[in-house]
Amino acid sequence: MQNPTHDLPALFEQLGLPAEQTSIERFISTHSPLPPTCRLADAPFWTSAQASFLREEILEDADWAEVVDQLNLMLRG
Repeated sequence: MQNPTHDLPALFEQLGLPAEQTSIERFISTHSPLPPTCRLADAPFWTSAQASFLREEILEDADWAEVVDQLNLMLRG
């Protein structure tokens, strides 16, 4: 059985954020670049629930981990 594949808009929906392309681009431009020493889940703009979700997905290498990594890279660019 194959794990579900998620995309960036689905991650934004999961995080309770607007998921339209322009909203995602605005979020990235507003919150980047993240300092190299700041872990994605520790960034100050997340709610505690959002940070917990991101942290869990990365730690457990869960099915959201790939798209969370993608968001992490985008926020560092």
